[in-house]
Amino acid sequence: MMRRELLSWDEVDRLIDHLVPQFDVEFDGMVIITRGGIVPGGLLAAVLDLENILIASVDFPAEAEMDAVHNHSKFMAWPEFIQFPAQEVIVDQNILIVDDVWGSGRTITAVKNRISGLGGSPFTCVLHFNPFRNLFGKHRPDYYGATTDAYIVYPWEAQRGMQQAFYRG
Repeated sequence: MMRRELLSWDEVDRLIDHLVPQFDVEFDGMVIITRGGIVPGGLLAAVLDLENILIASVDFPAEAEMDAVHNHSKFMAWPEFIQFPAQEVIVDQNILIVDDVWGSGRTITAVKNRISGLGGSPFTCVLHFNPFRNLFGKHRPDYYGATTDAYIVYPWEAQRGMQQAFYRG
C-alpha cells in the first residue's frame, strides 16, 4: 500500500513560501487545474496579486483502460478538455499552470501543450512532484514545492482523503 502523508495548513504555507522565490517570470495570468489546483492556485494568486485567473478541467476517458485485444494502456488516452480558456486570453501571455500534484504528469502536460498550441507561454507549478510516477522521463514541473513518493492528503481534503485512496495524475 502507498504511504500516505497528511499535511497541515502550516506545511502548505511553507510550500507556497518555497515556491514564490522560484518564479523567474512575470505571469500575465494563471490557469488552475480543477479540482486539485483550486486551493493552491488561489493561495498563489493572492501572493502574486494575479487577477487573470482561469480554469482548466481535463478528463482522460475511462474506456481507455488496459485493453488486452488492442494492447493499449489507459495512459495512452487522449485528454478530453471539459473546460478551457479561450485562445484570446492565452495568446502571447505568460501563463502559470497550477495543480496540487504532478504524479504521472498527464493532466498538467496536456494543459501545458494546449496553452502552447494556443500561442501562450506555459509554466507548470505544483505543490508536490512525484518523480517515481512521472511518465515524462526527465521532464518535470517548472516549479514545485517538494518531491515525494507518498500519497499526499492536503488539509482541505483530509476527511475524504484519509478514507479513500484515489489516483491523481
